[in-house]
Amino acid sequence: MPTTAAFLGHGNPMNTLEHNRFTEAWAGLGAAVGTPRAVLAISAHWYVGATAVTAMAAPRTIHDFSGFPPELFAVEYPAPGSPELAAEVAELVRPVPVGLDADGWGLDHGTWSVLVHVFPEADVPVVQLSIDARRPVEYHVDLGAALAPLVDTGVMVVASGNTVHNLGRIQWGADEQGADWAERFDAATTEQLRTAPADLARLREHPDYPLAVPTPDHFLPLAYVAGIAAARGVTPEVLVGGCTLGSLSMTSYTV
Repeated sequence: MPTTAAFLGHGNPMNTLEHNRFTEAWAGLGAAVGTPRAVLAISAHWYVGATAVTAMAAPRTIHDFSGFPPELFAVEYPAPGSPELAAEVAELVRPVPVGLDADGWGLDHGTWSVLVHVFPEADVPVVQLSIDARRPVEYHVDLGAALAPLVDTGVMVVASGNTVHNLGRIQWGADEQGADWAERFDAATTEQLRTAPADLARLREHPDYPLAVPTPDHFLPLAYVAGIAAARGVTPEVLVGGCTLGSLSMTSYTV
C-alpha cells in the first residue's frame, strides 16, 4: 500500500538546512509518494485552544524560533494553500467545530522544516491543522480517524513533532544517542503503533512518559497518524529511527 500519511520527527530546526540520515529519509519519502493533490500538515507548533485550519490561498512562512543563524530565517516555503481542502476538513470532522483561518497563521517551522525536504519545489498545496491543546490524546486519535477518508482523495497527511521531546534534558554532543529513558519510550511507542495504534493513549501509563512527554505538543501530532492507521486497518512502519541529543526522538513513521 502506498504511503498516505506520515509522522516525521522534526527535531532541531537546523535540519531544514542540513543533510543527514533523517532528512535523506524525508526526501526519499517525497520521491516515493510522487505528487499528492495536497498536504494536510499537523505541526506541534500550532498548539492552541481550538481546532482550526489555514484557509488562505497563499500561507506565509512563519519563522517561529529565535537564536538561529540568518540562513534559517531566510528560508521561505511558498507552497500554495487550499481553501477548498480547508472546507473539506471542516466538513469531514463535523460536529467538531473547525475554525477557518484565512489570515492569522500560515506554515510554521514544524511544517516547512520537513516539507522543504519532502516536496522541495513547494508546488504541492498545503493546509495546516491546529492541535487543540485542551483535548486529550483520545480526541486527537479520533480526529485522525475522521480525517482518514481524505487519503482516498489524493491528500497526504504529514504530522510533525517528536515522540520524545524534552529540551530541558538536552545533551549537547550526543548527536546520535538517546538517554536510556528516551530509548525505552521510543521503542515502546513503536511497539504500541505496531500492535494497537488506536490505543496510543496507553503510553501515558509508561513509566518514562513524564520525562519523554513533559508537554504534549510534540507528541500529539502522532495521534493523527495513529488514528488514520487504525481507521484504515494498517500498521505504521518506521521510516527512519533513532534518538539524538539525549532527549529527542527523530523516529518517523509512515502509513
